[in-house]
Amino acid sequence: MSATKGEGSASMRMFGSVARSLREARGLSTEELAAHVGYSKSLVIKVERGERMPPPAFVEGAETLLGDAGGVLRAAARHLERGEFPSWFEEYAELERTAVCLYTYDTHVVNGLLQTEDYARVVLGAYCPALEGEEVERRVRARLARQSLLTRAPAPQLAFVVEEWVLRRPVGGREVNRRQLERLLEVAALRNVTVQVMPLAHEAHAGFDGPMHLLETPDLRLLAYLEVQGRSVLMSERNEVSKLNQRYAMIRSQALSVGESAKVIEQIAGEL
Repeated sequence: MSATKGEGSASMRMFGSVARSLREARGLSTEELAAHVGYSKSLVIKVERGERMPPPAFVEGAETLLGDAGGVLRAAARHLERGEFPSWFEEYAELERTAVCLYTYDTHVVNGLLQTEDYARVVLGAYCPALEGEEVERRVRARLARQSLLTRAPAPQLAFVVEEWVLRRPVGGREVNRRQLERLLEVAALRNVTVQVMPLAHEAHAGFDGPMHLLETPDLRLLAYLEVQGRSVLMSERNEVSKLNQRYAMIRSQALSVGESAKVIEQIAGEL
């Protein structure tokens, strides 16, 4: 199942669905609505998809044009909330909260569940197109809130494999990166968590197809989550998930042991 593009919450998608239904019931095009409310056709489409928060002038203009809405759009607008996460991440985030087991392999940045606040702020601040400062801070808070999984009771079983070059990239500068490495060591000391490093020295390994998340739900479903460039796929088909589990098992076997990984992380931190 592929997720859709956008940053909207459930309330934004509901508002957009109602606005689109009212527009279509009146036989109006998106261009006609756009001309009336004074915004672009592109914005109208994004509002109707639930990807953009409708400006107040949009709500008033649409309410006036649609006439027989009877205040429905104004009423719905009072309950609009921005999504805690991008829409393509929401379903996975909900599954992550209650996961019994979670295994991840990361190739670009440290996993969000392990990021320090400063590291997360740098990563999210580098987003393109650029996010507003307030949006960056909102996403930082949401990312840090996810980390309650690490110490949740009952404790989930968590395993993280990360490429060594990720640890060597000076994200945020030396001090931010050093603190991030220290954070990895702190989390790795938890009894329910393992952190392993895939060393640069390996000429080849089973992870060349990219990052992945594998999780088990409380009702014992096995799922896989893949993400790239603002798109995500949540997989439940048994054969496909089985293949990824086999691949992850090979990745873990090829990575450094937990003890060796800790030594590498300490060494990289000591070089900063």
